Amino acid sequence: MLNKNILNYMACDSEYESSKIVMYGVPFDSTTSFRPGTRFAPNVIRNESYGLETYSPYQDKDLTDCAVFDSGDIELAIGDTEKVLSAIEERASVIFNDGKIPFMIGGEHLVTLGAIRAAINKYPDLYIVHFDAHTDLREDYLGVKLSHAAVIKRCWDLIGDSRIFQFGIRSGEKYEFEWAKQHTFLNKFNFNGLDDVIDKLKNKHVYFTLDLDVLDPSVFSGTGTPEPGGVSFIELMNAAIKVCSKLNIIGCDVNELSPSYDASGASTAVACKIIREMLLAI
Repeated sequence: MLNKNILNYMACDSEYESSKIVMYGVPFDSTTSFRPGTRFAPNVIRNESYGLETYSPYQDKDLTDCAVFDSGDIELAIGDTEKVLSAIEERASVIFNDGKIPFMIGGEHLVTLGAIRAAINKYPDLYIVHFDAHTDLREDYLGVKLSHAAVIKRCWDLIGDSRIFQFGIRSGEKYEFEWAKQHTFLNKFNFNGLDDVIDKLKNKHVYFTLDLDVLDPSVFSGTGTPEPGGVSFIELMNAAIKVCSKLNIIGCDVNELSPSYDASGASTAVACKIIREMLLAI
């Protein structure tokens, strides 16, 4: 059993045994290729979550009616990426093995790989739904295979063809887009086709990974690799609610908030609200 965190995301203070969802933070940004700072996101999100209400008028649900346990941040061996991924895998495995849903707050996007390693041990038939501005399908970034720019390719290494569904993608090397045509479902720019994918994946075991830079920088400037041309907050929220409410989500993550690049705090508020809606939808 994990210990309760002292500082929780709002209303996520249920007992471990009674909780369906278990949150954990991963303050890691060591492979960030442009602007670092996502390591500060988990605790900033917890602090700023109290600026929101627990009630969602979008779904007519309240977090106080849900059983969610916040287990706090993992203590990471910064400087050793493989040890970091192993620590994530270990935390997620404990949660999976206790029959609960791990909900990770990153951190940069490479953290997803640790959770996917744990997920496929529990669910070998795993599928991934991926929202992002970037393909993340590089074989390596400057010779480094364990990079946030290669995280979805590393996930593909584990689960293979036709099991990864990508939306909102608008940035990457040409060869990544060409490679995706043969190996993943990749929808550029928006969420077109999401309803068809949801129909296809009903009753499947699905891991949902949400890189917040899928949002347009005018909405979400607080990120390490802002990419113009993204979706609106309402578009993302509605799509995330669909995924979380209509699919069998066995685990998920929200990542790539870098709070210091938006001094207004608006980007952090966006992250907090998306997390609230995802928790309620699950």
